[in-house]
This record gives sequence, C-alpha cells and structure tokens, in this order.
Amino acid sequence: MKYLSKPSFLGSAAILALSAGAAFAQDMPFEVGEGDFQWDAFEAFAEQYDLSGQTVEITGPWTGNEKAKVDVVFRFFEEATGAEVNYSGSDSFEQDIVISARAGTAPNLAVFPQPGLAADMASQGLLTPLPDDTADWVAENFSAGDSWVDLSTYEGEDGEEHVYGLFYRVDLKSLVWYSPIAFDEMGYEIPESMEELKELTEQIVDDGGTPWCIGLGSGAATGWPATDWVEDLMLRMHAPEVYDQWVTNEIPFDDPQVVESIEEFGWFVRNDDFVRGGAQAAATTDFRDSPSGLFAVPPTCYLHRQASFIPAFFPESAELGDNVDFFYMPSYEEKDLGNPVLGAGTLFSITNPSEATDVMLEYLKLPIAHELWMAQDGFLTAHAGVNPEVYATDAQRAMGEILADATTFRFDASDLMPAEIGAGAFWSGMIDYVGGEDAESVAATIQSRWDSIR
Repeated sequence: MKYLSKPSFLGSAAILALSAGAAFAQDMPFEVGEGDFQWDAFEAFAEQYDLSGQTVEITGPWTGNEKAKVDVVFRFFEEATGAEVNYSGSDSFEQDIVISARAGTAPNLAVFPQPGLAADMASQGLLTPLPDDTADWVAENFSAGDSWVDLSTYEGEDGEEHVYGLFYRVDLKSLVWYSPIAFDEMGYEIPESMEELKELTEQIVDDGGTPWCIGLGSGAATGWPATDWVEDLMLRMHAPEVYDQWVTNEIPFDDPQVVESIEEFGWFVRNDDFVRGGAQAAATTDFRDSPSGLFAVPPTCYLHRQASFIPAFFPESAELGDNVDFFYMPSYEEKDLGNPVLGAGTLFSITNPSEATDVMLEYLKLPIAHELWMAQDGFLTAHAGVNPEVYATDAQRAMGEILADATTFRFDASDLMPAEIGAGAFWSGMIDYVGGEDAESVAATIQSRWDSIR
C-alpha cells in the first residue's frame, strides 16, 4: 500500500497551520501510514471532503479516560476534513440529551448507551433518520448485521420505521471465565456446546469440586446478574424473535418459553452442589467478590459467567491468559440457533443535522474509526471490516472474534424493558426464584407488575 505524506493526504481539506500540525503530532498516539491500521480508506475519505470552518457537536456517556480515547478518533476526522469536533461527555447524558433536544439546543450527534432512549426520542420526532441505504450497509458490513439493523430501527413521529442510529462500541456479556491452570490439572476441555457445558458441570461435581462461582448481590441492584443468565439462556433456547417479543411484552413474562428459560437458569443455580456455598450463598454473594474462587488453591469453583468488564474485580495476582481466561458461553447443539451473543452497545444518532454531521457518520463507517480506539484498548466492535490485529490485547482480540462469529446479537433485555420491570421486578423476582419460589409464580408476579404500569 502506498501511503501519502501528511500534506497530500489531506486532499481537498484546508492545510492546517504548522502549529496545529505540531500539536496534532504531539497529541496523537499513531502516525498516519504506520502500523496495522487500514489507512487506505482513510486517505480516500480525506480526499473527498473539505469541511473547513464547520463544527460537529457531539455528546455522549464517555468521560475521563474513555473521553480521551474517543477524542483521538475524532482528531483524525478533524485532520482529514478540516472540521472541528467538540465532544462533551456527561454522567447524566440520558437526562441532558432529552432536555436539550426538547429545547432545540441539541448537539449534532448523540451517543446513546441504550437503544431504548433513542427509540423514545425518535417517536417524538427528536431524532433524524439516517439515509435509506444505511440498513443495507449495516447488514452487509457488521457481523450479525441484521441484528444491528433491528436494534437501530424505530418508529418515527410519522408512524413509519426508519434506521435512526449507527452502532459503534460494543460490550460483550456471553462469556464464561475459568482458570486454564485448574483445567489443565483436572484434564477438563473447553465445552463447545451447552450440552457439553452441563456435562462438565456434572463432571466437576463427580470429581469432588464445585463448578460455579455465582454472585447475584449488587446493593440496591441485587439480582441483575441473574437476569443476564436468563437472557443468555433465552437466546440459546428460543428464536431471537421470541426474545424480542419478550422484551416488548408482546408475549407475557409468564409465557412458557420464558418460564422454561428461568428454569434452565435454575438447573445451574438452584443445585447446592453446583454453586460455591450453595444456592442461598449465590443470592447474597456480591457479584464483585464471586469470581475469587477461581484463584483459590485449590479452586473453590471452576466456572464464572460474567461480562467482559469483570477482570476489574479480579485479584492483583490475576494474569489473563495464564491463571484466568474465558470462552464463549456456548449454544445448544440440539437447538440449532447458531451463535447468539448477549451484550450492549452505543449508537450515534442525529439530533441536529448538518453537512458535517453526515460526513462524520460516513467516517464512523470506516474500519479506521474503530481501529483507532481498538488499539487504545477497552473497545470492541461488530464492524466486520476491521483488522483484528489492531486490538490492543489478545483478550480483546478473542472477544472481537466472538462478536465476529455471532449469528445473532441482542441487547440486554432488562435494559430495554420499562425500568420498573427490568431494573425492579425482574431483579427481585430472580432472587425470589433462587431462594426457592417456583418459576411460574415468579414470572406471573413480574407480569402482574408489568400490567399495573400500562
């Protein structure tokens, strides 16, 4: 690949002042044309646009270190186009964006951490639909592309459905953590199906061990780790359409398919032999403390299902790839539902259209716009065109491969349900279930609560 020098790759964009160029070189961690980044598309993009004098205002949930990383991504957009990007992160983004949009003072782009809020604002006419060809582009260029189209398609104020967002950063939940050292000592293999995972669970008990580290405690949010379990199992036991119907209450919470998924969670958590400390301990153990058994010698548990953020709560002795690692929470071979993935993600939506805003969305379609954060760590993407070698760590690369292999992606269901359900009745209901109440009764109680808020 022939890389252009910095002055020529700017193309039609205005040549930046020397002082600005020097500041760019000092601020940026990557040199144009170097490394495993896909600079060719970036250079072609830079030659198309001159946005000198224009500004793109963006707000979102990223603050602190995350803001610093996304600012790097935006600086390359500035270098390519001559535009200025002003990004402001807020811990109260969800409230702030609604207020500014209704007041007519919204930024050009908003980065939504949950599609539910974006859908609400689209229905009120506070978002601008993306171009008509966006759905086709996402379906062709994202892993499990149709899933991402579905997650960004909402009914607008006109009563018609449109694509209102472009997903960017993704979080991964469908992971099982384990100790390679402990597995090697016991001769255990990584299960490739849910049937094999259940067989491994029973084998560990037969060998005198305890299979699972499970902790559902989280202060006022106690119970949420159990909802993730149910959601992952729901995606593996039933078609994604059923999951979608459950999220919107098109099928009731006490539908037999939902109850079956709760009971499958019970297979793991309600057997005292399967859980460190027994089922009652699972209900009271803080989720941050629950994986500690993986690091005990000998291990007091061998498996822990949790999202990609959990290493933040591992002991200092944890070395990813050495004494702890992860694998994809497998699907049921007999169900033939592919490789579903549960997670979350952020999407860019237009709250105040402009020419430069449209160009920014085109930039975000480029692999480089994802790779620039990938290389800084703490970033996963469903963009199928990125170079996985750019990921900052082997762990991030492996998680990226799980996303790349996904046949279906679905957002955390409890985050999409009304708050009184997803962050209330569902959480507490799962604690009641782990404590011994039957699944049908728990599900019926949650549905009754849902009926009461209509």
